[in-house]
Amino acid sequence: MENMKDVTIIGGGPSGMFASFYSGLRGMSVRIVEFQDKLGGKMHVYPEKIIWDIGGVAPKPCYEVIEDIVEQGLHFSPEVNLKERVIDIKKVAEQHFIVETESGNAYHSKAVIIAVGGGIIKPMTLDIEGAERYEVSNLNYVVQSVQKYKDKHVLISGAGNAALDWAADLAPHAKSLTLCYRKDEISGHEHMKEELDQLGVIEKKRTQIKQLMSDDSGKLIKEVVLESTDDGSEEVIAVDEVIISHGFNRDSALLDNATTQLERYDDFFIQGQGNASTSVPGIYACGDILQHEAKVHLIASAFNDGANAANLAKKYIEPEAYDNGRVSSHNDIFKEKNKQVLKKYLVNA
Repeated sequence: MENMKDVTIIGGGPSGMFASFYSGLRGMSVRIVEFQDKLGGKMHVYPEKIIWDIGGVAPKPCYEVIEDIVEQGLHFSPEVNLKERVIDIKKVAEQHFIVETESGNAYHSKAVIIAVGGGIIKPMTLDIEGAERYEVSNLNYVVQSVQKYKDKHVLISGAGNAALDWAADLAPHAKSLTLCYRKDEISGHEHMKEELDQLGVIEKKRTQIKQLMSDDSGKLIKEVVLESTDDGSEEVIAVDEVIISHGFNRDSALLDNATTQLERYDDFFIQGQGNASTSVPGIYACGDILQHEAKVHLIASAFNDGANAANLAKKYIEPEAYDNGRVSSHNDIFKEKNKQVLKKYLVNA
């Protein structure tokens, strides 16, 4: 079949891109299908965040990690299909799967690797009438640039880990930073409370946003009305930027509605069989969507998942193949690339 690939990878985040690299290392033809208009997955939500959880890699901004991950994942020239929403996965025969997309494309492959992370990213929006008109100005659901908030009065609504991370990152640069939340205490990691106090973050407990008030242009939020959840009393604060961090809706439509059903965990995650295998032979999973007893949800473990999924796909397609790929530094397919890299370091030495 002309359109047949060895592996179709659904998702172009860290695990999907490493699965692409490792599948290429194992000599398999690869297709990547990604919903967003670029590769890198949900890492694009926090491009300036410093990444610490990749073994052997010194802390660096997320956008640099994205560049490295994408470059590596494209090394073996996979077919890449962006802005494609997958709506179905069908197993029509052994070593024959069809991945269908909303645009009407049908991608055929011998195996499938699901690397959709937490699903399509959909921030929970502020439930206030007319709030959406400020989304093009100063109502934010992600923080992509610290510079945008420099010397400004910033309000963050939320008390989860993402909200607290943003507060800690922005407080040293903002003119003031206010954190409002409905609960008695923050729900993120305990050490954050002390850090936020040291940074001078103003906390508004048991408080929620009631109203957004615009400037004369009607295009910018000038003030926010905060309402106490205790007694309904109100307070008005001046703002330059508002950040909403109420979490993300988990889109499970693909796995819920797919023709080929997989065993699930907690009605969302794919239940791994102690590794990247799923309950359906020929379909594998990696990254945040995969759950099993040994799972650790770090970027570092996403890479291990990707390699594991690729190795299992190789064995499924070619049962006589080795369990693992050859160590990449000794692999003949990298001989010329290794020379180029070594030459660069010798020149710079």
